[in-house]
Amino acid sequence: MNNDLIFQLALTRIPHIGHVHAKTLTSIFGTAEAIFKTPKNKLEKIDGIGKVRASSIKSFSDFKSCEQEIKFTEKHHINTIFINDDEYPKRLVNCFDGPVLLYFKGNSSLNNSRFISIVGTRANTDYGKTICEQFIDELKSYNITVISGLAYGIDTIAHKSAIKNDIATIGILAHGLDRIYPHSNKAMARQMIENGGLLTEYPSGTNPDKQNFPERNRITAGICDALVVIETGKSGGSLITAEIANSYNKDVFAFPGRIYDAKSEGCNQLIKNNKACLITSAEDLVHLMGWHEKKSSQLSKQKLLFHDLNNEELLLMKILEEVEETDIDNLTFKSGLSHSSIAVSLLSLEMNGLIKSLPGNRYKPI
Repeated sequence: MNNDLIFQLALTRIPHIGHVHAKTLTSIFGTAEAIFKTPKNKLEKIDGIGKVRASSIKSFSDFKSCEQEIKFTEKHHINTIFINDDEYPKRLVNCFDGPVLLYFKGNSSLNNSRFISIVGTRANTDYGKTICEQFIDELKSYNITVISGLAYGIDTIAHKSAIKNDIATIGILAHGLDRIYPHSNKAMARQMIENGGLLTEYPSGTNPDKQNFPERNRITAGICDALVVIETGKSGGSLITAEIANSYNKDVFAFPGRIYDAKSEGCNQLIKNNKACLITSAEDLVHLMGWHEKKSSQLSKQKLLFHDLNNEELLLMKILEEVEETDIDNLTFKSGLSHSSIAVSLLSLEMNGLIKSLPGNRYKPI
């Protein structure tokens, strides 16, 4: 039995310890096991923890349910991914309320270079269906992973269109991996596991309860480079997801609709309020994201030496070459440098013609 994993699972089950507290504690102590072995009086002194939460940590005893969850994941070939693991989605690391632990069943990397989340109404019209299918068909040559929520409507159309075009697609679930909701998507989910996967923060036995869906939406918003809204009313989960994506400084795009069409009212509202950029095709998104260019080849040593880069600039160039393109938060995570130091180095690299800035505080080597 994996001892570290038992404590990681336990950390997500402690009363009064939410996503933010779990991430704070992990950043301080490094491992979940170290958190449980820290004296209560030391835990109490941590900002935001206090006596109640410290007591919850020290009194937690339901390790048996954690052992049962490990047996379930092993039996069904489910990967458990802790925030410190290399496999953890780097785009979620700097989302303040991102989950500390994820469950994933599939064969796709959660750190591929281009992730698009697609959201929309569950009761789509033919207009929304046509837009979604055409949009994804146009994306097939750009090495993009399609993210959605496996729900009825636009979500299902997005996943099915991705499968049809042999595009990797990942479903973000609002329940455990012991079930598929809605049940009608079970066959589709099996296909997704073959080229993409299913991702959730919820352990087995978790029902698709109403309150789980807004929580699920923050993963959909945080794991992507760009969020695309296709047909939605003036309220609902799609608008919540768009708001969250904006709070994470993600690029948000929306397809417009007729001004009298209730199913397009939400998209038109996002565009009107400058919370989403209007697009009418995949070409618009690819252009705005700077994804037209082919993957950069390794920069020559002579080119780097010619510019006489310092150690921090060389480190950032190495990271950018490895990932093709990324945002400043991921550069901070991978390099260990401060935001201010990175900002100065990026400006210098851009002025030297070695990198290009993209929408959403993203950068790529030239």
